[in-house]
Amino acid sequence: MSAPVIDVEVEALVVGAGPAGLGLATRLKASGVASVLVVDREAGAGGNPRHCGHPPFGLREFGRVLTGPAYARRLAERAVRAGVAFRLATNVVEIAREGAAIVVTTTGDDGVRRIAARRLALATGVRETPRAARLVSGERPLGVLTTGALQAFVYLHGVAPFRRPLVVGTELVALSSLLTCRKIGAAPVAMVEEQAGPQCWPPFMALPRLLGVPLRYGAKVVDIVGGPRVRRATLAHADGASSEVACDGVLFTGRFTPEASLARAAGLTMDPERGRPVLDAFGRTSDPRIFAASVLDRSVETAGWCWSRGRAIADHVAADLAGRLPPP
Repeated sequence: MSAPVIDVEVEALVVGAGPAGLGLATRLKASGVASVLVVDREAGAGGNPRHCGHPPFGLREFGRVLTGPAYARRLAERAVRAGVAFRLATNVVEIAREGAAIVVTTTGDDGVRRIAARRLALATGVRETPRAARLVSGERPLGVLTTGALQAFVYLHGVAPFRRPLVVGTELVALSSLLTCRKIGAAPVAMVEEQAGPQCWPPFMALPRLLGVPLRYGAKVVDIVGGPRVRRATLAHADGASSEVACDGVLFTGRFTPEASLARAAGLTMDPERGRPVLDAFGRTSDPRIFAASVLDRSVETAGWCWSRGRAIADHVAADLAGRLPPP
């Protein structure tokens, strides 16, 4: 019986079209890699900034301040000009090894395709921890979201999912959520943080104060009540007390974890504490033909840092393809 047909052969395949993946792919082409293909499950390239409609993005990459969508478009356009090929609205369903090649099976509008690559780079980003994973009890009303879901509602669909939400968390993404709320005229009733202080650089917490959003540290959401919409949330405080907050939504922000399902499915050695593949100093995984970029290496960073990290990994991939990288 003949082996399955290879539909596409490339020097380097990048999974993920966010800032890290686009920075990586563009840098590979600039380094002289003949064929670079980017695959992403979304219909548009650019990653999360596509639906983050506020600044500041792009100062490091383009020397000017941009909104998220404008930044995403510029990154994608730069990659296209460099000669990077794309397969969007395409899901990766298998990563296999056939001889010296990594063979990736994808599904999309053009059906099932098998892509053979000399090197594979994973730039699959992170995901926020939702309510279920935080073990918050109570009813299941409308209006319980993550920041990513909120921004998709607002910037992709023009929908305002609530007017008086409770914001959970104080990472950078929580501050981004405040700007998105401002975009739709929503007034958060409070921002709560389980720890004793903010999880971002403390001066950044001037934003909620300027917007008139009360801050409550040492407070954790333990219960949500409502139907069909959220009506209130119960907080447990560090001193053992509890209180209730009236709201029409609960926005869970941050607590990012690497999106590493493909790495696991590929049989790569995983770091159980960090939730991502074990990497060497060059971003190589336990299979030296597979690299991991940016937020698989660190939990979460700004888009500009991810772009920069993708470019750094690209230099290692290009060196490896040219036989210049030290053996693992």
